[in-house]
Amino acid sequence: MFLAGIMQGSHVAALVHDQHYRDRLGDAVRRRWPEAEVYDPFAGHATSVGYRIERAREVFEGHVAMCRAYDLVIAYVPEASMGTAIEVWEAHRHGRAVITITPLVHNWVVLLTSLAIYPDQQAFEEALAAGEVDRLLTRHAAAGRA
Repeated sequence: MFLAGIMQGSHVAALVHDQHYRDRLGDAVRRRWPEAEVYDPFAGHATSVGYRIERAREVFEGHVAMCRAYDLVIAYVPEASMGTAIEVWEAHRHGRAVITITPLVHNWVVLLTSLAIYPDQQAFEEALAAGEVDRLLTRHAAAGRA
């Protein structure tokens, strides 16, 4: 599972949004699926806003390629995120399941790429614990999309 989500968002300066959501979502996934491989792109790149352009390109293109390969991309998008949009688009185009946690329920990228949309982390965690996400993924796989 690839944990996509807002990093820089709309910051004009070289700043990063609070990334604590990554631990919370990763922990929720591991509780439900203890054997799951959870890849957090921020974990190995906490200083990425300072990367030179060559390194930034290498890391970003690598992450986008991972989104094409992982069975599931969970995207946390509390506000628009250009990088996350590209990641979920590529995952979707390659038949991967995308679950989005966002209040942006009318955003076309969200609507067109998401297997499910949850308005906040709590709603996602409740759906995950209740088995709703398992059922969605089973239907997705049965439809031959993963």
